[in-house]
Amino acid sequence: MSSSSSSTKFTGPNLNVTLTCPDCRLFPPDLIERFSEGDIICGQCGLVLSDRIVDTRSEWRTFQNDDKNGDDPSRVGEASNSLYDTEDLTTMISYAANPGGSASGSKTNLSKIQLKSLVDKKNYALQTAYQRITELCNGYQLPKSVSDAAKHLYKAVREDRLLKGKSQDAIMASTILLGCRRAEVPRTLEEIRALTNVPTKQIAKITRLIKKIIHSHLNSDDAASAIVDETTNLTTHSAEDLIRRFCSHLGLDLTITNGSEYIARKCNELGILAGRSPTTIAATSIYLAAKILGDTKLTQQQIRDKTGVSIGTIKNSYKILYEKARDLIDPSWEQHGKVKWDNIPKS
Repeated sequence: MSSSSSSTKFTGPNLNVTLTCPDCRLFPPDLIERFSEGDIICGQCGLVLSDRIVDTRSEWRTFQNDDKNGDDPSRVGEASNSLYDTEDLTTMISYAANPGGSASGSKTNLSKIQLKSLVDKKNYALQTAYQRITELCNGYQLPKSVSDAAKHLYKAVREDRLLKGKSQDAIMASTILLGCRRAEVPRTLEEIRALTNVPTKQIAKITRLIKKIIHSHLNSDDAASAIVDETTNLTTHSAEDLIRRFCSHLGLDLTITNGSEYIARKCNELGILAGRSPTTIAATSIYLAAKILGDTKLTQQQIRDKTGVSIGTIKNSYKILYEKARDLIDPSWEQHGKVKWDNIPKS
């Protein structure tokens, strides 16, 4: 029964939609697809039957010796890159295939020699520096926005007279530090030192010089100002920006983290610890918040290991905060019984 039904010829209506020319009415139709114009035309009368068609054929790829047979698959040049000095328009030595299809050996060698020698020394130096910056940022798991900002800064300041004779490692470290600030990814001098092995004093000195160079570019009308348009936000991060990450490294809970941020914010409002670095304020605020909220295990040694702030600096700053402790806490902490005044050390 099944074999007889499968061999039965279908007698229903033909629902296939066939594109035909309304003038020629040929069947099967003589259609020509012109992908360059995106049209389907009739091969008999030239009437355009459809437009805006998409080329579904596979895209070709370019290899080094693809033009030996006279075909040049390249449609466009390389995209411009603002990180390099020169444009991507250069004179190239090409060669055409002989009538037999083989390329001339001398022309082939000449073209290959030019490809090897056509290297801009400035761009090669920039490429090497960019590669190093990328490696450093990847090693510290910094986002791409940081490395991009650091590269633009490096290009803008690398040849300035203020940086003549300065260590390239120090310049890269400073651009990464400023790139972190530009991308709102706060990192301390100590963290950049651990990443690049450049002394913190040297990083701080080069950072000040780079800021001076950038401000001079912004105050002038030269083309260099366009390079640093996206790197003008180089303000120093605040203590609040650092606290959450430091508390995460110390394994502190959310209550102490929020309390540390509150104390740091009150320090800024009241002018307490004015002139201290954001890292010092963050470290001291964490220590005070931990003791006020009942954490008896956290030590100054642990904070020093995670923040890079010396124990002496933490002690001196803590003495100032201890005297103003009641002005720095949230009144709701005492109302809910969170404050443990008996656990707060004097130093």
